[in-house]
Amino acid sequence: MVKRITGLFLSALVFAGALAGCGGGESSSAGSGGEKAASPPETVTLKLYPGQMITSEDMELMVNGPLRKKYPHLSVEVIDRTNNSLENQVATGGQLDLITTWNGSMSANMNLGIFEDIEPLAKKQGLDLGRFDPQALETIREIADDKKLYGLPYNVQFNALYYNKDIFDKFAVSYPKDGMFWEDAIELAKKLSREADGVAYRGLDPDTISRMSFPLSLEIVDARTNKVLINSEPYRKLFEMGYKVYTIPGNKPAKWSVSSYDAFIKDKTVAMSAHVNLFPYIAQVPEFNWDIAQYPSYKERPNVYGMYDLHIMSVSKTSKYKDETIKVLEVLFSDETQMIATRRTGRVSPLKDPKFQQAYGADMPILKGKHLEAIFKSKPAPAPRLSTHYSKASSIMRTHFQNYVDGKTDLNTALRSAEEEIVKYIQAQTGN
Repeated sequence: MVKRITGLFLSALVFAGALAGCGGGESSSAGSGGEKAASPPETVTLKLYPGQMITSEDMELMVNGPLRKKYPHLSVEVIDRTNNSLENQVATGGQLDLITTWNGSMSANMNLGIFEDIEPLAKKQGLDLGRFDPQALETIREIADDKKLYGLPYNVQFNALYYNKDIFDKFAVSYPKDGMFWEDAIELAKKLSREADGVAYRGLDPDTISRMSFPLSLEIVDARTNKVLINSEPYRKLFEMGYKVYTIPGNKPAKWSVSSYDAFIKDKTVAMSAHVNLFPYIAQVPEFNWDIAQYPSYKERPNVYGMYDLHIMSVSKTSKYKDETIKVLEVLFSDETQMIATRRTGRVSPLKDPKFQQAYGADMPILKGKHLEAIFKSKPAPAPRLSTHYSKASSIMRTHFQNYVDGKTDLNTALRSAEEEIVKYIQAQTGN
C-alpha cells in the first residue's frame, strides 16, 4: 500500500506579563502585585520517525514552516531510518515523538506498544476530530483491538486510470472515459497491445494483483485469528479478472519485475496505468503527454477504487513532549496547512470540507488542464485490518498469481498452493 512532496517566517516571542512602572517614574521588572514577566516557552525539537517517507520539502511546507508562524519555539527533525527500523528505534530508546506510517505498517507495528491514543490529546488541544472523514478515522480505529485512535491521516491515497495520449493517438483509439468497469478497460487495452516501429506497446498495467484486490476489501490473512483466506471464491474472481488483463495478447510485461512506474512514465510503452498518485513521478518528465480518467471498478462495486490507504501521523507513547506533539498536529491539520498541501503537493486532504477537493492541485503546473474530476468520482473501499503477516502473504499471493498467468499452474492449484505456503510461513513465524 502508497508513498509518497516550502516560506520562512520569524515570530517574536511575546511575554504574558506587562512591565509596570513604580512611583517616582522609576521602572521595575515587576508589577504592582510583584508578578514577574512570564518566561518564554522552552525551545523544543521533536523527533519524527518516517515510517511513511516524507520529503524535506514537504516537512518544511506542511510542518516546520507553519509551526514557525504559530509556535516558533517548536520544530520537528526527521530521524534517519537508513538501516534503522521503527522496532530498532524503539528498542534503542532514542528520542521518539512523532511517527509517520500507513495503516498496513501501523497494524504490523501495533505489538511495539508505541502509539499514543490521539483523542485525549486532541480534546485537550481543542482539535476538532469532527472535521475529518469519519471512515478514515474508523479505518485507523479498526487497526487496534481496543479500537482507540492511534493517529490521524494527513493524506488519503487515491487511484486513477492514467493514460498516454500519444499511444492512443498513434493507434487512433479514443481516450478512456470515466465510469468504465474492468471489462471495458480490458476491451480498450486489446486495441492498444500491439507492436509498431519495433516497439512493443502494452494496453493496460494494473500494477499488481494486490492493487487489484483493494477495491474488494479482501483479506489474505485474518489479522485476529491468522486464518488464511486466499483459497476462496472472492480470490478466485480476483485471479480470473487479473488473468484477463495480463493474457491480452502482448499485454504481459516481458518480466514481472519490470517497474510499472518506469514502463508507463519513462519508457512510455504502456497506454493505461491503473495506479495510485503518480503525479510526483510524472512531474519529473515534463514532456510526457498524459491525462487521467476514473479508475476502473468492479461491477459489484461501481465507483469504488482502492481502499482506505492512509498516510498517518502518530504520537509516540515514549515522548516527553505530548503537549508539543499535539500542537504539531493542530498546525498540520489546520485549514491553512491542509489547503497548502492539497493545492501544492497533490495530497487528498482527510478533512471533509469540499473546499479542499475543489482546490486540489491548483498550484501544481503539471496538473493544469488535466481531468482531475476523475479522482473524486470514486470513493475508497473500506480497509480491513491488515495482518502483521500481510506483506509476506501478499508477496506469496503475487508469485502464485504470476505462475497462473504464465501457464505454470491452473487456477485451483495456484490458490491452494498460495494458501499452503502462507500457512507454513505463519506457522514458522508463530510456532503454531
